[in-house]
Amino acid sequence: MPNLRDIRKKIDAVKKIGQITKAMNMVASAKLRSIQRRLEGFRPYKNKFEEVITNLISSGGINPQKIELLQVREVKKVGIILVTADRGLCGAFNSMLIKETEKMLAKFKKEGKEVELICVGKKGANYFAKRAPIKEAYTDVMGKVLIQDARKIARSAMRAFLNGEWDEVYVVYGYFVNLIKQIPKVEKLLPLSFEPKEAEEKPKVSYSYIYEPEEEELLPEILPLYVNTVVFAAMLETAVSEQAARMTAMDNANRACGDMVRQLTLLFNKTRQASITKELMDIVGGAEAIKKG
Repeated sequence: MPNLRDIRKKIDAVKKIGQITKAMNMVASAKLRSIQRRLEGFRPYKNKFEEVITNLISSGGINPQKIELLQVREVKKVGIILVTADRGLCGAFNSMLIKETEKMLAKFKKEGKEVELICVGKKGANYFAKRAPIKEAYTDVMGKVLIQDARKIARSAMRAFLNGEWDEVYVVYGYFVNLIKQIPKVEKLLPLSFEPKEAEEKPKVSYSYIYEPEEEELLPEILPLYVNTVVFAAMLETAVSEQAARMTAMDNANRACGDMVRQLTLLFNKTRQASITKELMDIVGGAEAIKKG
């Protein structure tokens, strides 16, 4: 028969864990609201920036091969910027991004291409430390998500591309769909390519922009800004996805704690009842023995 004291200890321990998971859920919820507001404000900016550059390139007055960040060349070495969380306790979120990166590594290896990583976030950096070549690792940057950090990462990727170290660069990050759905997303960062989105079937209005200076002078100046924007957006998306995943994970953990407390309480009551019944039977048995004696 289980010991009543041990069961009581287990109930108290599970209740304490439930308090922790509830507190973590509340913290994640507060952080999510804050970072989600930033993402909702930044998404339209990124989309409009991309639209303007697409219009600029498709105007016909530019040869992409003359602009370094647009130059397509034979791919021998690939760079991957992997954006994960710095912390765990967010369900399968980090492992989802790591698995997506491993798929890419296997694919490029099969094609005979070398791959190098820039890891943003402690979880990805720790996992790939002894599994793949890491060019740079940026840890403890996913808490606040600052544009300064995004610039450093983007600058490093552009330098590797322009120096010929990498022929292509991809970004792997967590894309926020809604509170219960976050998906891994792979975006080609370099060489930059801007193609019209087929999903949009709305009638398009053709704008004629006047650029000062000319397009070929302007593009080399604004394309690095766009690369910064893509990296920063990937970090924001991942940060929002992380908090949403943590909220869900902690909510599930809290529910599991509640179920376990109910089961242990039921076991405690059954055990106590059995103990009382046994004591009563011993008393009755003793009384009967005295009568017979």
